[in-house]
Amino acid sequence: MYTYPFRPKTPYVAVDGIIKVFDKENFLGIVLIERKNAPLGVALPGGFVEIGESVEQALAREMKEETNLDVDIVRVFGVYSDPARDPRFHTVSVTFECVATGKPRGADDAKIAKIFRLEEIPWEKLVFDHSKILRDFLYGKRE
Repeated sequence: MYTYPFRPKTPYVAVDGIIKVFDKENFLGIVLIERKNAPLGVALPGGFVEIGESVEQALAREMKEETNLDVDIVRVFGVYSDPARDPRFHTVSVTFECVATGKPRGADDAKIAKIFRLEEIPWEKLVFDHSKILRDFLYGKRE
């Protein structure tokens, strides 16, 4: 493995999951979490990719840690990289669409994990750029 003679200054890589939950063939809604840590609010479950981990592995780990759900990846939905998307520092998020069954349970960084019907999404409480991600998802847009 090549070692850089300097530390490159690059954004942190993260993953977010749009988890669609089904009860057999019935769509129940998507999972959102209430965050324990700043910035406080409601968010898609997700987190940072660790060294030695693929983004797919990070997604499965973060979804399990924050929601206690095992997810199946449907597709990469998009990559969100606005330098202002996270008030703490510059992050780049690979956002996945996934499916799961079961009842989410908040853990790790998630105080609460809950299924929201699409008409119940608390838009005013969403943090980061998750309202943009969900609007893109619901309206089939990606810029």
